[in-house]
Amino acid sequence: MLSRSLRAITLRSADGTASTYTVDVRHGGDMTDGEIRARLYVNGALQSFAKMPTRFPVPGGHIEVAITGFGLKRCHYVRADGSEVQLTPDPASGEGRRAWLHYRHPSVSRLIGIVSTLLVVIGLGVEVPQIIASLSQIPPIADSIGTFTSPVQLPLQANLLIGLAAVIGSTERALRMRSSWIDELAS
Repeated sequence: MLSRSLRAITLRSADGTASTYTVDVRHGGDMTDGEIRARLYVNGALQSFAKMPTRFPVPGGHIEVAITGFGLKRCHYVRADGSEVQLTPDPASGEGRRAWLHYRHPSVSRLIGIVSTLLVVIGLGVEVPQIIASLSQIPPIADSIGTFTSPVQLPLQANLLIGLAAVIGSTERALRMRSSWIDELAS
């Protein structure tokens, strides 16, 4: 459920026929070489695939696909006039289930969104100063700019728990396609 993104959109061609364009991204990469690729299916038949980030030409524009370390960052249909539409997640995917939760229970969804953002921000606020303090102990760095002492000193178990919470928060944000550079930094 979390290892794959499947998103679709139905478009009409110039002759008026409707086709469903589906983008499939396996976040763990291909089994042959580990490379993460986006696959474009048209009415269920594989039409094209490419390494990320990518752009697939489709009637009336193109589909742009990009990933982060946690999931899709972008999966949009961009019309020739520049307007954009996000592709719809498959209902059985993690993203589809998260979208269903948002549709059925918007208040709960907002609360989960706030908590996930707080987990990421707290994770950054606790972990980054400790990382900087560790890096400042490296002799060439310590000799050139001095050392830094983190105001936060936590035991290993607490650091691991906070790191895990930040990863969970970032994953939830990726399911909503809300992840950013902050989520990448938090991991």
